Amino acid sequence: MAGVVRLVVYAGIVFVLLKILVWWLEPRMAFYPIRGVQDTPASAGLEFRDLRIPTDDAETLHAWWIEHPTPRGQVVFFHGNGGNLSLWLGLLVDMRRRGLSVLAVDYRGYGASTGSASERGLYRDADATLRIFSEKLRRKDVPTIYWGRSIGSSIAAYAASRAPALSSVEGPDGLVLDSPFPEVGAILAGNPVMQFLHLFSSYAFPTSRFLEQHERPLLVVHGDADSIVPFSAGRRVFEHARSAQKTFAVMPGADHNDLDHVDPDAYWKAVDAFVADLRR
Repeated sequence: MAGVVRLVVYAGIVFVLLKILVWWLEPRMAFYPIRGVQDTPASAGLEFRDLRIPTDDAETLHAWWIEHPTPRGQVVFFHGNGGNLSLWLGLLVDMRRRGLSVLAVDYRGYGASTGSASERGLYRDADATLRIFSEKLRRKDVPTIYWGRSIGSSIAAYAASRAPALSSVEGPDGLVLDSPFPEVGAILAGNPVMQFLHLFSSYAFPTSRFLEQHERPLLVVHGDADSIVPFSAGRRVFEHARSAQKTFAVMPGADHNDLDHVDPDAYWKAVDAFVADLRR
């Protein structure tokens, strides 16, 4: 009997130690921020506004508002888990040059934003961004698009689900998800060690669950050579989405970090068609 008790105690200790280890590891494995601002839209000849966005837990986010004088649409953009706004500048410039106004925000812990990144923190960042956009920037005469890349797809899907809970916020007219995953476990399928450790994780990023609240147009874009988020994960997001009008755009030969670079014409053709449909 004493041996059984000792076994249970040891198992409990191992469980607690693993839980602590994973809690310590998960933000370090999920987020790869770069501090500071290395470049701005001015280097591309674009006017922009530097914004500071307060969150409800006293952090301050750095954002850019890159406004088009006659926009075809307006984008709230949530970037991937690496770098900062400067790293994503090329994509933002391309959006603006294709007739889109863009609000792009650096999550807490990224760029010139304060704090440290966490899953719950990123959701709070999204709430704060939506309030500022809705109260001060949104135009009623052009469609609004929430757009996320990689981990930002989960944040964009979360944002699209928030309109009922945020009284001053209307939902998007459309949603663009680049290289999404249904939940974080889907990107660990080929790694048994990480799958085991994920059992102790508090991170979920449940993109597909957030999409249960989204019935407006959806565009999912995924590279069929993605080595970080499996192509099958993007297909699952698309197939489980409830949107009545949804499109899945395959980028042949594209990996995770060159989605819009391998065949930019094909990438922007899919985006342009999506925006055109929203304007009808």
